Amino acid sequence: MTSHSLSPVPRAEVRRSVLRRRIRWIVAATISYNVVEAVVALAAGAVASSSALIGFGLDSVVEVLSAAAVAWQFAGADPERRERTALRLIAVSFLGLAAFVAVDAVRTLLGAAEPEHSPVGIALAAVSLVVMPALSWLERRTGRELGSASAVADSRQTLLCAYLSAVLLLGLLLNSLAGWTWADPLAALVIAGFAVREGLEAWRGETCCTPVSVLTGEAGPGADGCDGGPSCGAS
Repeated sequence: MTSHSLSPVPRAEVRRSVLRRRIRWIVAATISYNVVEAVVALAAGAVASSSALIGFGLDSVVEVLSAAAVAWQFAGADPERRERTALRLIAVSFLGLAAFVAVDAVRTLLGAAEPEHSPVGIALAAVSLVVMPALSWLERRTGRELGSASAVADSRQTLLCAYLSAVLLLGLLLNSLAGWTWADPLAALVIAGFAVREGLEAWRGETCCTPVSVLTGEAGPGADGCDGGPSCGAS
């Protein structure tokens, strides 16, 4: 047997394997945290009749669905072939969340329920405001290096959860400290608006002709070869 009989694995492929494993670990952590977050938020929201907390809890459910879509993608032998389907699942989950939360918030504004003080909700929002940006940054950085648009899209959804944590925290504090009950459903409508925006961007990312390298920032504009075709807007 000669020294050339076994070809060494290319360094780039070794790195891609490491990044794929890292994505799976990040996704697992995101799913685990969001399952707990969803249960606590939905339970606290039901007790306090809080549209914002219920919306936040449903966003956590969507986070789980989004992360599961990415986990499904990277569980296959050829993750790139599952990219479009994963992006479509992420988009649909966003839009479904937005519709439900918007309806519930409008009902609350019209007097169907009056949100109450929720110390549990305030604590949950504060914790999420710390945890979610860290998970988002790690997944986005890994997804960019790997060239995965779905991982980058999922990291944006995780970052959205951090923004929504801030919105939720503000709404709950205004309701608790100032007695502004309208602040809770208003925060829920803001959550719904963010969800619509992210859902549409994820959907365009699935249907546009811009390659993954452009979506993830690895190549500059004009590298799509589409002659002025649509851009995803999912950077």
